[in-house]
Amino acid sequence: MTAPGAPTIAAELRGAGLRVTAARVALLETVRHGDHLGAEAIAGGVRERVGHISVQAVYDALHALTAAGLVRRIEPAGGPAKFEGRVGDNHHHLVCRSCGNVTDVDCVVGYSPCLEPVDVAGYLVDEADVTFWGLCPDCRLERSSERADGAVPARSRPTPGRPTSSPTTPS
Repeated sequence: MTAPGAPTIAAELRGAGLRVTAARVALLETVRHGDHLGAEAIAGGVRERVGHISVQAVYDALHALTAAGLVRRIEPAGGPAKFEGRVGDNHHHLVCRSCGNVTDVDCVVGYSPCLEPVDVAGYLVDEADVTFWGLCPDCRLERSSERADGAVPARSRPTPGRPTSSPTTPS
């Protein structure tokens, strides 16, 4: 539900210079009601609202909405891009190494860029994108119960940036 005085999605699209279509409205509703969704999940949500839409049309609309600042694209290492409706504030993400769940976390500093590099090398830094990696509560619980019964973790995935196979002996 829209708060009194808050712009409608159609007004937001117009304000961003975008044409208002049923698919764009449905897409923005889906992203805002979802939780760091991938393009396939967004396509499914749009289809529930307006019927058929191709995945390519979803990617095209996501690109336009991201460029307009209405949607934020995040790309956790080793996983597909995800999209969120929380824009215009300074927040970062917690990503589960096991299941890939993404959770928002506010910046402790509170203002952008929230981290200052030692040497900016001539850049004008306006943003720092921080991703914290670990295990979500569900995966922690699953792993602790699996250790107790000796089972192999069902949802284990390789850690991004680390080898997936055991080291080989040099020849």
